[in-house]
Amino acid sequence: MSKPAFAIVFAAALALGLAFRLADPRARPMHHDEANQAVRFGMLLETGEYRYDRNDHHGPTLYYLTLPFAWIQGQRTLAAVDERTLRMVPAVFGAGLLLLFLPLAGRSALPSTTGIGRTAVVAAAALAAVSPILTYYSRFYIQESLFVFFALAFIIAIGRYARGPRLASAIGAGAFAGLAYATKETSIIVLPCAAAACAIASAMQPHDRAETGDLPRPGPRTRVRHGIAAVAAALTIALLFYSGFFRHPAGLIDSFSAFSVYVSRGVGLGPHAEPWWSYLRMLGWSSSGGLVWTEGLVLALAAAGIVRAVATRRTSFWPLYICLYSIGTAAIFSVVRYKTPWNAVPFYAGVVLMAGIGVNALLDLARSRGARVLVVVVLVAAAWQLAAQSVRASFQYPADPRNPYAYAQTSTDFVRLVARVHDLAARHPDGRQMLVKVVAGPYEQWPFPWYARDLTRVGYWNQAAGAGSLDGVPVILASEENTAVVEAAVGGRYVSEFYGLRPGVLLTLYVEPALWDRFLESRR
Repeated sequence: MSKPAFAIVFAAALALGLAFRLADPRARPMHHDEANQAVRFGMLLETGEYRYDRNDHHGPTLYYLTLPFAWIQGQRTLAAVDERTLRMVPAVFGAGLLLLFLPLAGRSALPSTTGIGRTAVVAAAALAAVSPILTYYSRFYIQESLFVFFALAFIIAIGRYARGPRLASAIGAGAFAGLAYATKETSIIVLPCAAAACAIASAMQPHDRAETGDLPRPGPRTRVRHGIAAVAAALTIALLFYSGFFRHPAGLIDSFSAFSVYVSRGVGLGPHAEPWWSYLRMLGWSSSGGLVWTEGLVLALAAAGIVRAVATRRTSFWPLYICLYSIGTAAIFSVVRYKTPWNAVPFYAGVVLMAGIGVNALLDLARSRGARVLVVVVLVAAAWQLAAQSVRASFQYPADPRNPYAYAQTSTDFVRLVARVHDLAARHPDGRQMLVKVVAGPYEQWPFPWYARDLTRVGYWNQAAGAGSLDGVPVILASEENTAVVEAAVGGRYVSEFYGLRPGVLLTLYVEPALWDRFLESRR
């Protein structure tokens, strides 16, 4: 592919990726994980303080990197922040993932990149731009888009170092490793797997002076210095973020102690435990209620890429390296019992790159112009099919339980509940200072704290017994296990309404009779 054609097609893929990720950020209600992250960000925004929680929330890069997006828009409080601001952050990094493909396109002024070729890069960029899973979770205010961005940057940096050891590559690899670690604890899977894949791929091939130039390769002492510099860069960045920029130095130590928490989840049999083939089933073929979802064409093209990588393992470093990384991480994440759909994103980014390599391999095998046209048609059909599914997943059925990526997703019915509470507050003499008591377990409380961020008197209790007197409270929100106690406490006088929180979870809204009458009067 010529440079002008490559530039045009890649720019189109990047624009399409941005459009899919940034359009209509309120199309889907806030997931409870998003709301939890949002409230944590609000604490940092309002107080400038951050403390790492080893039991939840993951690393702090998401919060700190959201600050500029809020500041630019003049948002200084949680109440002022909206979904557009929050979801813009993962969207930008999700689209930025495509830019990381560029160093793999071919030779550059910098040493150490023969890459996978322009054709493979532009094909991978087109598929990544419209991939349903990559698009859907690039619209989620969680760590995944940032994590896969930093992880891929680390993969490229250590690959560059392996093919042409330079201090800059070592420091870059360390910096991105630190950022990945400061983003999510699953970096302890991804980063070592990437390093092992790089070492194996490098060991299988002779040193290529065409990649590194005429400069001699560094000796053992120089490599040790490079390693020290890389580790220092990683630890410095991790310390900066986990310590809240030195306000709480123990944060980095806490991040190490969190490993036991996540290991116990990985081997546990809790509600997120799934069989090893779950990710393959989700990506390969999912059907529910008349809706079919598949990224099977990507998997098929990736299989062709794997064949190419194995066939050229003695002469092509990058295809083999990416192949080993993708297979290795996919295998580890599949073996781990704890599974959520977004955990497939880190290895799936490698799978998409392998699909690009597969397209290039098929074009090389094509002996006639007609055969090459057929390969291009297959690629366009794959991109079109993925784009149609992305529209369905992110805009038409973003909160539908038939959507395989809508995992424990907040129902659109919950948005109606939130609107009802705000309507009631508007009719109450105290306005936004109206007292609201939420009596529900921790998982049933969220994402209400996000949606009620502009209400100043909202209290949360796990059990009705600890919530104090309920009679006379204007609005009470209760989970199913607490409804009997709440109804007994208010004497059956309150008006009640039922709302879905997420599939299989109901909440009951209780409204004080006088407030309900005022609300009805306002509707006449």
